[in-house]
Amino acid sequence: MARKKNIYVGGVDEIPLPKKNIEIVERKGIGHPDSVADALAEEVSKALCRMYIKEFGCVLHHNTDETQIAAGQAAPRFGGGAIIDPSYILLVGRTTTTIDNGKDIKALPCKPTALAAARKYLDKTFPNLDVDSEIVLDAKFGMGSDDLTGVYKASGHLANDTSFGVGYAPYSITDKLVLKTEEYINGRLKKKLPESGQDVKVMASRVGNKVTMTVACAMVDKYIEDATAYKSAVEQLYNATLDNALKIIGSQKVDIDLFVNTGDDYKRKVYYLTCTGMSQEMGDDGSVGRGNRCNGLITPYRPMSMEATSGKNPITHIGKIYNIMSKLIADDVAKNVGGDAEIRVRILSQIGKPVSEPLNCSIDIVTEGADVNPKLAKWQSEAEAIASDWLDNIDKVTELIVNGKVRTF
Repeated sequence: MARKKNIYVGGVDEIPLPKKNIEIVERKGIGHPDSVADALAEEVSKALCRMYIKEFGCVLHHNTDETQIAAGQAAPRFGGGAIIDPSYILLVGRTTTTIDNGKDIKALPCKPTALAAARKYLDKTFPNLDVDSEIVLDAKFGMGSDDLTGVYKASGHLANDTSFGVGYAPYSITDKLVLKTEEYINGRLKKKLPESGQDVKVMASRVGNKVTMTVACAMVDKYIEDATAYKSAVEQLYNATLDNALKIIGSQKVDIDLFVNTGDDYKRKVYYLTCTGMSQEMGDDGSVGRGNRCNGLITPYRPMSMEATSGKNPITHIGKIYNIMSKLIADDVAKNVGGDAEIRVRILSQIGKPVSEPLNCSIDIVTEGADVNPKLAKWQSEAEAIASDWLDNIDKVTELIVNGKVRTF
């Protein structure tokens, strides 16, 4: 018997956001404390998944989405300063720490696995950070509650919560500018401008066809000998970022104003200078779920879920699976619909019910005149088929997550 998926597709007669007058989009870069917390939570989850699969052939219950970062103290200065007090990172979560096979109880190396994964990520991602001396890394894990682990162990994938996931597509030009700007600064630009750190925040405001983009980038002190060199590095950052933004815009009729490190005050000798390229070294704490959604952005003009995606288990945790699946469904529907339509997807679960059978899966196709559009009936059937296919293939979503093929922040 076919499972009931409760998919509802509707047309919304509304101006899609990219065509509206106002839009605001933000991204916290990979070095922002909230993004570091997200990344570590997800790296730990993936490492646990690999360990569980190796030991037992399947992913066991875990959620590691409570990582916290307490900022340290630093004394940056031109030519190279020093970390005075290391920042403190606590990996927190519920894991399957022991297995009772009926004969004996086997303890699992959850904490060493987590610490090794976190250390590896920090070493690989932040070249100006000495993980041994400038970070205090700790982990606290315990078994989950009986009700949630019971849901997890039950036959089939049963939702561990009554919650929802949200996604939209396609990206607007503002979305693309914000996302690709941070990826550029923390990617190709680093070879040319090592003075730029990893803590990069990008905020864009679009009014009509005019985008004002503000970039805050922590600069690394050891590469900058004095104030003149600092100003030069910021100017290089500005020019390279603007050139990249113009390439993103291409032939689209969009004007852009760019601002970089507007908190600097050269007269008062105030500079965004750091020892590590990360603001967590002094005064900026971080937590999982306080930053980017799983599409990599913070979008107050779009539907968003407040659920953290990073660190949750990829088998039963709706806060992860439905958020990511909503984005995947929206992407696929947008490709089929095309044009200027905006796709909004919301999926709601009930705790203890199969993940593949949501209470409802709502897909809105937003376009002007949607209620009379002759293509709407075709779009409805295509959208239903796309959503149904993803719900029938929950394991594919899990596989994408475990293999790091989808972003979570």
